[in-house]
Amino acid sequence: MKTLMIAILAALVTTVSAQEFRAPIGPQKPVRAMPTPPPISARPAVEGVVPRGLGPGRNPFQMLNPWAPARYGTWVDSTSFDPNHPGKWNGIKLFEIVF
Repeated sequence: MKTLMIAILAALVTTVSAQEFRAPIGPQKPVRAMPTPPPISARPAVEGVVPRGLGPGRNPFQMLNPWAPARYGTWVDSTSFDPNHPGKWNGIKLFEIVF
């Protein structure tokens, strides 16, 4: 009785795990990758004190450090100057959009 039950289970297991062997009908066309479309419009660059200090991997307290690394820029980069009085500054560029 045990051998009959084992034989039936073995027959069921082999038929359940059987594979269907089907070949593709006709030649298959290769799938072409779609080219990436060009961007519609370029985003304007945003500069200034806030994006430079709060960017990824930045420490905003380094903006106050006179010996900060060069990647934080100089005071000239974040200062707006008066065109009528050379060398006289007007204010600080918090956000500057460059077109």
